[in-house]
Amino acid sequence: MLTVRLTGTMTKAKNSRKLLPFDAARYLTDDAAIAEYMNAVLEENDPDLLLLALGDIARARGMAQIAKETGLGRESLYKALTPGAKPRFDTVFKVARALGVKFSAQVG
Repeated sequence: MLTVRLTGTMTKAKNSRKLLPFDAARYLTDDAAIAEYMNAVLEENDPDLLLLALGDIARARGMAQIAKETGLGRESLYKALTPGAKPRFDTVFKVARALGVKFSAQVG
């Protein structure tokens, strides 16, 4: 919000609101939302976006629990699911399985 002083100069109002960064994990509350999110991500054919999405879902489900189910350390899991990381396929597959996410193939 901007205010105008009598001199005509503009200053920022003191009660401005802060925006919170978007966190997809907050909206992944059920299996249908997760499935829709994953389908949209997979359509993009972007490996970094896939890692980001798996990380979002893992945070929504509880990163510590997913780490336990995959046999990976929590910090290792965070690193593996960071865009730009190059995790092994078996790590991605373990995470997907722990999240209840199944990959399927279609020809076309």
